[in-house]
Amino acid sequence: MESNRKDAFVFNQPRAFEERRTLARILPDRLKYRIPLAVDPMDARADKAFAAWPERIYILRSGGGVAYKSEPGPFGFKPDEAEESLKRLLAGR
Repeated sequence: MESNRKDAFVFNQPRAFEERRTLARILPDRLKYRIPLAVDPMDARADKAFAAWPERIYILRSGGGVAYKSEPGPFGFKPDEAEESLKRLLAGR
């Protein structure tokens, strides 16, 4: 996307896990994200299991399972919907 080019968020595809981890650190550093971040192994097992391409918002239950799954982003993101799902999940603890 043009906005990615403008914001210097265009990178070569990593060829090793350490390269992938290095790129993953850019997101929380540059955008000040303060949520846990997981890095998929090079075999892309999480991507395949969650059909997360190009990107999605997921809320996972602490005991396992998906509590919320957005449509593909960035245009399918509905932060208000995700927030409500998270509130319901936390209220049920």
